[in-house]
Amino acid sequence: MFEKVYLYCERSENPAFWAEPVNALTNMLFLVSAWLVWRHSKKLGAESQGISLLLVLICAIGMGSFLFHTFATTWARWLDVLPILLFQLLYAWLYFREVGKARFVYTLAIVLGYLLAAIIGRRFSDILNGLPIYVPALVFLSGLGIYHVATRRIERFVLLGAAGAFIFALTCRTVDKAVCPCFPLGTHFMWHVCNALALYLLMRGLLANCSRSS
Repeated sequence: MFEKVYLYCERSENPAFWAEPVNALTNMLFLVSAWLVWRHSKKLGAESQGISLLLVLICAIGMGSFLFHTFATTWARWLDVLPILLFQLLYAWLYFREVGKARFVYTLAIVLGYLLAAIIGRRFSDILNGLPIYVPALVFLSGLGIYHVATRRIERFVLLGAAGAFIFALTCRTVDKAVCPCFPLGTHFMWHVCNALALYLLMRGLLANCSRSS
């Protein structure tokens, strides 16, 4: 649990706490994203326990990733990945229950199916810098964005915008090690920047439609 994990270009094989300052500090954008979402939820009157929990998870994503990019240990890695997965599962649940008005059993099947796909993806984490881990999220988010457009939801294209931001984020994450010889900083920090934007857009789409349906 305490062994060092060297995954990103900026750290290379440096075990120091502050070996990834840019990767670490860009996680503060998740806190900014959560704050902007909170303000937007107050404006729309779309506050709920589910929304509050999603906001907590966005903050936990930033804090967990900060810990991983500073301590760079196995235990910190779990604090990095678990909030991300929990956010994805809860978001899918709330979207299909509150926006899609899907039945309990259908929503449960979607969430469990997504969880199974995420678990399978983690078995191939050594391929392309962990790309398979996030393929289920990419497919799901793209499909959700298309559904959001097709059903003419409020802020119709915002989920497709989130999908676009996530595609760019995933690209930056994947090529981080490949660009290292010519760009020692790497590109992983853009994974944080674009994902903070994607989460903000995802929450805007959810909030707009939850407020209308309530």
